[in-house]
Amino acid sequence: MKLTEIPRVRTLTKEQFLKDYLRPQKPVVIENYIHDWPAYSKWNFDYIREVAGNKTVPLYDNRPVDHKEGFNQPHATMKMKDYIDLLLKEPTKYRIFLWNVIKEVPELQKDFIYPDFGIPVMKGLPMLFFGGRDSYTFMHYDIDLANIFHFHFAGEKECILFPQSESKFLYKVPHSLITHESIDFSNPDFDKWPALKHASGFRTNLSHGEVLYMPEGYWHYMKYNTPGFSMSLRSVARNPLHLSKAFYNVLFMRYFDNGMRKWRGKKWIDWKNKKAIERTEKYL
Repeated sequence: MKLTEIPRVRTLTKEQFLKDYLRPQKPVVIENYIHDWPAYSKWNFDYIREVAGNKTVPLYDNRPVDHKEGFNQPHATMKMKDYIDLLLKEPTKYRIFLWNVIKEVPELQKDFIYPDFGIPVMKGLPMLFFGGRDSYTFMHYDIDLANIFHFHFAGEKECILFPQSESKFLYKVPHSLITHESIDFSNPDFDKWPALKHASGFRTNLSHGEVLYMPEGYWHYMKYNTPGFSMSLRSVARNPLHLSKAFYNVLFMRYFDNGMRKWRGKKWIDWKNKKAIERTEKYL
């Protein structure tokens, strides 16, 4: 894959962000943006255990999509304090994603400030993500194709991004938000997945306190090099094409896919994976 290191800046004004990154839709890592947040010094595993330890959290791992499971259905649940103990004790594939800060632990909201990047963020949807060493997300894009600001706390994670224009090389699964699940994007087998050699994207490693801006609809793969967690804030897609695709995904695609899973079962999943390969190979 042709991966370019994501540009890094120490800090960024909203005017610079709008001109250099939002309008041209380019990713950037901001290294020194949240040092004045209480969360910068407070948010670690001990603090999360203290304020949310008794919360039951949904967990996800890297098992292939099963027709018996609904859209984003968790694979297990656990008390947050037990999950953190597991993260720090040994590698685990279990991850938390899309865990709403305001809904689950309102007091955490006082630890951060909604940023002013010149575009409004959805203040009701600050989401937390946790993962253990070597756990990862499948390559995917978000259902609403939003602009995403990803604030990283604790540990280090690898991030690989692709714009929507590269979908034709990524073995995208139809009626889904993911690529073929057999692909290891941290160490891809180009003999098995030759189209990936033509894909142009971006990569970076995030450390504590750094912010990654992911433009609208960008594919992203996240791998935790160490136990860690992050928070995402999102802003509605501004591109009319992306906005219409977001409405399609939310109002039709996910319900259609769930219905087909119930009707055709494993045959539906197998058909989608087969089509992902066939459609991508057409571009070769």
